[in-house]
Amino acid sequence: MLMAPAVLALNGVALTVTGLMLLAAGFAYQVVRHWDIDSGSALQLKLERRTYLIATLVSWCLTANIVSLLLFVATAEQMANQFVGAMCATGVLNANPWGWPTLFLKIAVFFLSSSWLMLNYVDNRAPDYPLVRVKYGLLLAIAPWVALEATVQLRFFMKLNPNLITSCCGSLFTAQGEGVAATVAALDPVVSLLGMYASGLVLFGLGAHYWRRRRGVVAFTSAGVLAFLTALAAIVSCVALYLYEHPHHHCPFCILKGGHGYVGYWLYVPLFTATAFVLGVGLFTRWALVPSLTHVIAQEGRRFTAYALALFGVFYGVATYAVLGSNLTMVGVWW
Repeated sequence: MLMAPAVLALNGVALTVTGLMLLAAGFAYQVVRHWDIDSGSALQLKLERRTYLIATLVSWCLTANIVSLLLFVATAEQMANQFVGAMCATGVLNANPWGWPTLFLKIAVFFLSSSWLMLNYVDNRAPDYPLVRVKYGLLLAIAPWVALEATVQLRFFMKLNPNLITSCCGSLFTAQGEGVAATVAALDPVVSLLGMYASGLVLFGLGAHYWRRRRGVVAFTSAGVLAFLTALAAIVSCVALYLYEHPHHHCPFCILKGGHGYVGYWLYVPLFTATAFVLGVGLFTRWALVPSLTHVIAQEGRRFTAYALALFGVFYGVATYAVLGSNLTMVGVWW
């Protein structure tokens, strides 16, 4: 398993990024302790010369981590035919105890990385780089998560054994089972759809309010997180069923298959990217009162909010098309 090209790429990128992030963390520690933009000391000049280079290096590393989430899911999906009992990525993730922790860590690193990249972008727009200490302090918090993700991922691939029989998605995402996945699958389709669209309406309303008034960013960010969670619940409990045209198939991974037109990517990529934009806006607007950042944050906050709302719109459009265009008719649903 370790010699598969995609697996080699994932582990190679993860280990390289981890090494570079640990090196950058050493520099970040110096910045947090000694950075003083008003000082003309030799140490300050040394930090100023290196900070842009380190920030660029970290940006590439975190971008690689963002892309690796998509590659990991696609790789797990493609490996399903190598395991007895696996129908999709669910079976691969169930093949050993490290599968699901790897996925969840990658999702966490995805959002942490995207937030740092937006914070760094905003800081670089100001002439005095007022958030240098903040972003490098955040980098010190992100680095251990990156290292943990790389370690758990390597452990997952090392422990994969194609001779073992694994469980398929039907045994995990079933209303009759136990656990979080079963609970979400058992949600009433009408309730889950209403929750998804209601949270979407709240999100668009608060997003439009922030875009026009530059107020209510906390409420907008909270609505974005809620919309993200209700969207994932709706995919499992309802939307996936319409895509499969089967009333009992709740798997959130099979929709990534070519047999379903890879529609899952049209749901997940806009949803995750939009949520990342919302979280980024919620993060950097905390420093909107810094004089050198006031105009920058006002401008970029509106721009990233527009991106987020547009991408959420893509998600809701695809989800609605999946439901209305299906030949499945479910009891209790009004269409």
